[in-house]
Parts: sequence; structure tokens; C-alpha cells
Amino acid sequence: MGKLPDGRQRVLITGGAGFIGSHLADSLLQLGYPVTIIDDLSTGRFENIEHLVSHPNFCFTIDTINNEIVMDRLASECDMIIHLAAAVGVMLIVEQPVHTIKTNIMGTEAVLNAAVRYRAKVLIASTSEVYGKGNRVPFQEEDDVVIGPTSRNRWAYAASKMVDEFLALAYHHEKDLPVVIFRLFNTVGTRQTGRYGMVIPRFVQQALRGEPVTVYGDGAQTRCFLHVSDAVKAIIALSNCPAAVGKVFNVGSTEEISIQRLAGLVLDRIKARNSSGELSFLKETENKSKIVNIPYEKAYAVGFEDLTRRVPNTEKIAHFTGWQPRYNLEETLDDIITYLAEKENVENSTTG
Repeated sequence: MGKLPDGRQRVLITGGAGFIGSHLADSLLQLGYPVTIIDDLSTGRFENIEHLVSHPNFCFTIDTINNEIVMDRLASECDMIIHLAAAVGVMLIVEQPVHTIKTNIMGTEAVLNAAVRYRAKVLIASTSEVYGKGNRVPFQEEDDVVIGPTSRNRWAYAASKMVDEFLALAYHHEKDLPVVIFRLFNTVGTRQTGRYGMVIPRFVQQALRGEPVTVYGDGAQTRCFLHVSDAVKAIIALSNCPAAVGKVFNVGSTEEISIQRLAGLVLDRIKARNSSGELSFLKETENKSKIVNIPYEKAYAVGFEDLTRRVPNTEKIAHFTGWQPRYNLEETLDDIITYLAEKENVENSTTG
């Protein structure tokens, strides 16, 4: 199937009802792309895409990407597949390792098999987890990788996403399938929940409710948090870059912060917003939240390992596409606080 008469590509997003997928659908539709999503709603939420249902260029299918008949039909109707469907979140990975491995590897194989039949371009979402225990910071795409032992579930996600990358690049080299891989580093923003251990929404929700803000470990571990709008712009930029085919790219912020400092910053931003009257419904819980450190074995499992630092080198994507993040961390936090505060306010009004 060729492009539309005006050159626009038809885009299929797997996992399109998820946090990143729904934002990507929003942006692509605004740019005039016809968009179809497939999502089994295991971690994605229909409310993320409900506002798109009436859009003339939007279609959705509630099903698993492992349904070969459905994926074949959807692939035959698109020019490009952006594959975001995956097991996500440290909590889910530790608790459901079988689901993690099968969802990631078998799902990616199903997408690639469907794509190769119709010569659809494929963008594969990978993760900073593939850098494993790497200590050469910032991480570069061609760095060697060391991961932990198979006896620890925590590394199942990293290993499964590495297999995804190997598989995608094998399809490119052996079957000439146009494939681009992007490794996301701690993408955050509206519509993300703390359900599976996502740190920023969890911190914000705890602080808004006046609950202890729980930091796992000593909080000295550092991360770089990328606004979802910046991540979406990077994905779209890569999708429109012919020279990116067959290559791997880091997508992330380079603004590094410790998790302990992040918890403090969340409390500071909420306090400032509350003082200005923006979060008036929080008056009863103001200043009640304190930071509490919890050992990893209590939060996850005995022997859980975490990385000390996770910082991307983004020179490659900047060179190929000119992409740079626009939002800083405080702006990103403010967006999330506004979004979750509005949800808390609605819930309080409903239950109150």
C-alpha cells in the first residue's frame, strides 16, 4: 500500500492507548497523519485515547499484537508501524517475569513478521535498561553491555529488550526491512501513572495526598527525566529521517538528578504551587508529606539491583535529526503536578 496522494504516511501505533503512545497519536493526528492504534488495555487506558475516537483520521483496535490475523490486516493498511507495546515498569517486571519476556520478545516478532509482508517501516521502542550495569557515563549507543544474572528477575526486561533490538536489526540486514530503534530514558508526563513503580507520578501522588514520599534505597541513584512531548518529537523526527534506518538512537534528557533530590524538588514545587493558591484543595494536607527511605528488598525483592547513574549521550540523534529537548525538569514536574492535582481534585469532589 502506498502513501496517500499528498505524501502522508498511514501510521499504526502498537500500545497506542498507553502513556507515550496516546501522546504520539495526538501529535501525529495534529500533523495530518491518519493514525490507527492497537492496544489490549493491559497497561494502556481507554481514557487516554477517548478524546480521539471521533477524529476522522483515527481508528483503534482493542486486541493483542500477538493476534496474527488482526496484525496482518492492520499492517496491510499502514505505511509505518511505531512499536511501543511492551511490559513496562520495574514493579511489573519483578512480579511478572514470564509476562515481561513473552510480551516483549513474542510481541516484537509478531510486529516484524507483519511488517515484512507489506514492507512497512518499523520504529521499535527500546529502553535505557539495555545498558545494564554499564558504568561508562554518559551511555553511548555502541557501548559494551553487562547485565546481571538470570537468577534475578530484574534483568529479564533488559535482556528481552536487547533481543528485540537484535531481532529488529536482523530483519533489517537479512530481509531489508526499514527499521529504526530508539532507546527511551525515563520518559515522564501527563497520563503516566505510578501503578507500576513510575517514580515521578508516585512521588507527586503521595505528596498531593499528604502521604510519605517513599524513596527506594538511599536515593543517591541518579536519572534524567524527559518530557513526553520531547520524546514524541524525537520519535517523529526519526520516522522522517531516511538516514536513521538500520540504526539505534538514545532519546532522553541529559539533566541529571538524584532520586533523593527529586523527591525534595517535588515537595518544593507542590508547596510553591499551593502557596500561590493554585492547589487550594490541598490546604488540609499542606506540609504533611515527608521523605522516607525504604530498602530495596522491601520495595521489590531481596537482592534487587539498581543502577547508580543512567545518563544518555544524545549527540547521535542531534546529528541525524537536529532534535534537542525543550522542557527542563521543573517545567516537566509542573505539568505532571497540574495534571495529577486536577485528577485528585475531581476524585476528592466525587468522594467528598
